[in-house]
Amino acid sequence: MIHPLPAVPRRHPAFVFLTFLFMGLFLATLSGTSRAASSSPETFADLAEKLSPNVVNIYTTQMVKAARSPHDLFNDRDIPEPFRHFFGLPSPFEQEQPQREQKRTSLGSGVIISKDGYIVTNNHVVENADTINVRLTNFEEYDAKIIGRDPKTDIALLKITPKNGLPVTSFGDSDKLRVGDWVMAIGNPFGFEQTVTAGIVSGKGRSIGSGPYENFIQTDASINPGNSGGPLFNLKGEMVGINTAIYSRSGGNIGIGFAIPANMAKNVVDQLREHGSVVRGWLGVMIQPVTPELAAQFKMERPIGALVGEVSPGSPAEKAGIKPGDVIVEFNGKEITQMSMLPNLVAQTPVGSKAEVTLSRKGALKKLPVIIAKLKEEQVAATEAADSLDKRLGLGVQDLTPELATALGITDKHGVLVTGVEPNSPAAEAGLRKGDLILEFNQRPVRDVKSLLNEIKGLKAKATVSFFIKREGRTRFLGLKLK
Repeated sequence: MIHPLPAVPRRHPAFVFLTFLFMGLFLATLSGTSRAASSSPETFADLAEKLSPNVVNIYTTQMVKAARSPHDLFNDRDIPEPFRHFFGLPSPFEQEQPQREQKRTSLGSGVIISKDGYIVTNNHVVENADTINVRLTNFEEYDAKIIGRDPKTDIALLKITPKNGLPVTSFGDSDKLRVGDWVMAIGNPFGFEQTVTAGIVSGKGRSIGSGPYENFIQTDASINPGNSGGPLFNLKGEMVGINTAIYSRSGGNIGIGFAIPANMAKNVVDQLREHGSVVRGWLGVMIQPVTPELAAQFKMERPIGALVGEVSPGSPAEKAGIKPGDVIVEFNGKEITQMSMLPNLVAQTPVGSKAEVTLSRKGALKKLPVIIAKLKEEQVAATEAADSLDKRLGLGVQDLTPELATALGITDKHGVLVTGVEPNSPAAEAGLRKGDLILEFNQRPVRDVKSLLNEIKGLKAKATVSFFIKREGRTRFLGLKLK
């Protein structure tokens, strides 16, 4: 017996229309997803081929004096006295500490920014070098001279005289980078020329304790020793960063590399090219991060900005009316989400120009105009002294102002507030904590950061020192050994 097929019910025309409509939308969504997925590059080959000629390898040499090794093939100290005159050697009594000159070589990368041979690299690649050689992708080699160096941002500008015009690298807008954007690095890691690696932007505004002006781009594109000074490109072929450092426990790449943002680099390079040095703007404030606890005390919705702990007398900040306890949340319209952003923005502001500072004072926003002055060497020295304290002890400090004391519930009128302790540092090992109030150093009163710096300044390496601190209303002594 044959079972008849069931009759297919007739559908209303509207139902058929809606079915096809939803099917179309579903397929369009799948297609859009596919297009979104295909927006990531299938290959970096075309970009690498186009940009590789813009990147150069840098070889430097430096003659250094080194003590003679006991494993030297000929140790002239062992040559008997009667034969020393024959070899033209002095008496062993005249050689208390025999030394010999030794050639030290280093490798790095650079990027061409002009047809006539200007090249950008890291300062640490060429610092103290006796000779600097640049090799192009066509194997032409040139001697390079230093036009200018800026150790504070680790940027150097070199110049060669090429036989022909060179390809030019364009600066991109690093402020437009987003976390997750594709980037590509080209460089000379471990001497392997024209190595191309790719990854994404892992973070922005990073600070790694290498200097006063830090705003690094973090990337997982593989960067190793020898990549220093090489470019970080976006998918448009624009240079958005200069590779400068890696975070590693072994010396090799573990996926955490750092690049100087192109916007900062361009400002420095332009000044080095024009003047051979860098002039920076100065506001005249000592600042510290805003913690969630401080944000609550200062009636702020978010822990952002730079908290002013001290205002330098006669500074642009004092003239503008900025006071200790103010929190600077914007500078020239740019939000200060992290404290480290403010020094960079001020430094890049032309001297003599008017800037607008937005600050939070007792929970109310206030806008103040300020005329930026020139940062002088003594002001730089003071900043570097504070940095040296951080590097030597792993300790961040801030003067105790009346406003801070009130906000934190501290009754003492003098002392230095600990604002940060680096993990595994001497300060951390001694037991110092963020929020401690330093009252004495080596049994001498500490009134402010300046007095603490003066006490530490003359101490020898590995000296043992003591702190007398107050923590949660109780006092105690802590000891540590300097690096």
